[in-house]
Amino acid sequence: MHLTPEENAILAGSSGPAAQKAMRILETLGRIYGAKHMLPITSVQISGVSYANLGEAGLEWLADMAEGGGKAQVLTTLNPAGMDVENYRALGIDEAFAENQRRVLSAFEKMGVITTCSCTPYLFGNLPRFGEHIAWAESSAVCFANSVLGARTNREGGPSALAAALTGRTPAYNYHLDQNRQPTVHVRVDASLSGTHDFGALGKAIGDRLQSLKLAQLVPLITGITEASLETLKSFCASIATYGGVALFHIPGLTPEANAFEIPPADLVIHQRELDQARADLLQTTAEEVDFVSLGCPHLSLKEIQRIAQLIEGKRVTKEFWITTSRPVKGMADRMGYTQIIEAAGAKFATDTCCVVAPIEGRFIAMATDSAKACYYAYAKNHFKTRLLSFDQVIREATQ
Repeated sequence: MHLTPEENAILAGSSGPAAQKAMRILETLGRIYGAKHMLPITSVQISGVSYANLGEAGLEWLADMAEGGGKAQVLTTLNPAGMDVENYRALGIDEAFAENQRRVLSAFEKMGVITTCSCTPYLFGNLPRFGEHIAWAESSAVCFANSVLGARTNREGGPSALAAALTGRTPAYNYHLDQNRQPTVHVRVDASLSGTHDFGALGKAIGDRLQSLKLAQLVPLITGITEASLETLKSFCASIATYGGVALFHIPGLTPEANAFEIPPADLVIHQRELDQARADLLQTTAEEVDFVSLGCPHLSLKEIQRIAQLIEGKRVTKEFWITTSRPVKGMADRMGYTQIIEAAGAKFATDTCCVVAPIEGRFIAMATDSAKACYYAYAKNHFKTRLLSFDQVIREATQ
């Protein structure tokens, strides 16, 4: 693997021990995956932020990198943390966890990382342009960046993303290269889609089928979808990444690289019955059992918060109801008056965090949501039953 003189100098320790370790990580990854050189990057998104996931060993490594003089060389943001740093008490997070989570964020802050914790960095300023090379972790954000934005990133882990941030580089392999962005399978959708929950169910249906193919590279070209919003694409990216391990897809007419490829005969067809079955698989319980309601996986847009305010105004929630979003988006909701309406109804904003990474195992029996990804982790990680509903139905269930 060829390194430039500057990269070799960093590897030799010219920029301090943290940058040296970071370059060693990247150089090793590059050799493993056959990269010929490094690429300059424009932004980073780091996962592994919740203390619940990191633990003390992960925190010690972060602290070591911070003490070793590590400094972010490009715009770098964070995935959700394990708590809302301002409102954690109202969400039932204990002080011991809060203190450890603050230690994590302090280490990142010391390294010049922007400690705005969200899985949708593209909604508040970390918005790469078409063709830019980036180094993002967090499966839904990676899928969105590659597919919807046309930026180029591999599905980084937390350590490799931090290493990229501290050096401003990433190895040139996989989705950074033209040949690996070409579709490997054609999926035709023959079903009706009506909202975020349907797009989430579709991601599960496609993901389950793709996993059965056991392809070395999963880059689906998907036809039959003629309309999608930012919000439904956000939901779809989260789901197809979770259930299918997909980091890049193409949809003619909707994603920027799709029209560069010819459409072959369909390898897979997703019929209405398969979409219905995917929804049914995530509808595991009755409304009576639901004691936790969550919207915002991935984090909500301002448009979605506006919709919540419209539907919940003048009502009262009857269950624990979390509205998860980034702090910048909540700031806009504050100024528009949406936050006041939502909180007056008894719902709680869970900024900086989400139902996937917060330490809530054992607190609830069943969760209602519009997110297929949230359903996956609610069951697999927290052992909750799940109830996948449309966005509007979730709000109605929270107030009945």
